[in-house]
Order: sequence, then C-alpha cells, then structure tokens
Amino acid sequence: MAAFALSLHEDHLEPSAGVAHPAAPRVLYVREGDIEVSSAGRAHVAAGSAWHAALPCAVTAGTRGAAVLRFELRPDAGTAGVASALLAHPLTVDPAQRYLMRCDRVDFDPGGEALPHGHRGGGIRYLLEGALEVRVGDRPGRLMKPGDAWFESGVEPVHAVASREIPTSFIRVSLLPREIKGRSSIVYVDPVDAAVKPRRYTVFVDEPVEL
Repeated sequence: MAAFALSLHEDHLEPSAGVAHPAAPRVLYVREGDIEVSSAGRAHVAAGSAWHAALPCAVTAGTRGAAVLRFELRPDAGTAGVASALLAHPLTVDPAQRYLMRCDRVDFDPGGEALPHGHRGGGIRYLLEGALEVRVGDRPGRLMKPGDAWFESGVEPVHAVASREIPTSFIRVSLLPREIKGRSSIVYVDPVDAAVKPRRYTVFVDEPVEL
C-alpha cells in the first residue's frame, strides 16, 4: 500500500492575476468568475465548471477575478502545501490498482435525503449552497453550511439530509477504481434504497490518474 494526501485549497485571484502550480493530479473548480489555464494547451474555465490535469499549469483570472477550489492528490500526507489547505486527508492506495479522479456536483431539492450509503472510494466535499446535515456512522450529525468541507472515506455509512427551505448542492472530488468510469460509485447499506433518487449529479471530470 502507498500513502497519499487529497487536499482542497480555496484560491481567490484578483482580476487578471496569475498563479503557477507544479505537476500533480489536480482538479480546478471555478466557484466564481472565470480563469484561463495553460498546460499542455489552453482552456477557458467558466464559473460552475471544472478542469483536470496532472501536468504543471498556469492559471490566470478573468477581468472579474476568480474564486477557485483546487483539489490536489500528492504522495505522503506530509507533502509541502498540504498544511495551507482548507482540508487535507490521507488516502491509502493499492499500487496494483488503477484509479481515476472524479469531480461531480450533487444537487438536492429542498428536503432531499441521501439514505445510508457508502462509496467505492474516498473523497472531499465542499458545500456550495444550502445546508446539509451529514451523519457518519453512529456519530452525531454535523450541519454543513456554504464554505464547509468534509471528507468521506467511502467505507463508513453516511446519511445526509438537505435543508427543507432551499436547494442544496456540493462539489466533490474522489479517487475511485478506474473500472467504474462512467458509473455510479454509491453503495447503499440497504440495496432497496437505490430506487430512491433524491438528488441530481453533474459529472465534470472522470479521468484516469497515474499514481
């Protein structure tokens, strides 16, 4: 087994400001504004969309600036840069396994509920809007509000209940087995609950990653 760290950073860029990032499997999700990313090519990334690569990249904010959620996967939980993260969590991976990075947005209607479930891999979530009570295993629920981030291992069952007053959504990046590319990672504690569809998914990135 090998030790990695998945981290989430929140970058606030002034209008037309730029920043460079070294090579690492990374997802950039633009929360506000827009950016231009230069790597193997150039890409314009608007608010509410994401970009992924493992090569070094240069990011330049648009004329209105940008708020960017930067998810990175690096060897060893002690890697430089993790200390400044909004959230970082260790991941243990099997060198014999093939993986992919997935970035998707999950949207709940008011009162939506995700019945107890797990996933095929771990990942970090960030609440974009609304409110979400997240109960992990037998522990008390934690009320997430916009700007809050949390990690789910995929192993411990999670029960999530969204605000009854307003829509709720979060963005997440997960490390998953490559064999499930294009398919859901969710595993319900009670398989009958798979018939209940209280939320919608928008997949931005579902790409192989080399560790």
